[in-house]
Amino acid sequence: MIVDDPATKAEVEAAFAAYERALVTNDVAALDGFFLPSETAIRYGVAENLYGYEAIKAFRAARSPAGLARELEKTCIVTYGRDVAIAATLFRRDGAPGKVGRQMQTWVRFPEGWRIVAAHVSVIDDPA
Repeated sequence: MIVDDPATKAEVEAAFAAYERALVTNDVAALDGFFLPSETAIRYGVAENLYGYEAIKAFRAARSPAGLARELEKTCIVTYGRDVAIAATLFRRDGAPGKVGRQMQTWVRFPEGWRIVAAHVSVIDDPA
């Protein structure tokens, strides 16, 4: 198995960047398109456990668009073969001083493109 094939990594980095743009601009339609439309998709959030695409989609539709801007740190994307990748990043928001967010996503290549099949978002006290 090839880890971090340059072409595959570039594809996932582009998908991750597009997801981030959609997130901070609250482009709900685009955000919905990044997750696998399946009951097997999972997103654990700061205050919610979402099982299945419909639950993730409903969360996005109801979420406030306020305060979504953030700065990313230590973003790490690793690909495994040509069809699986893990993306991890830390994030900070001006509205949450003293806190650091953590985000991990599992991306899988499907015939229609790269999709998130599992995600986890949490916030902790800033250890720094």
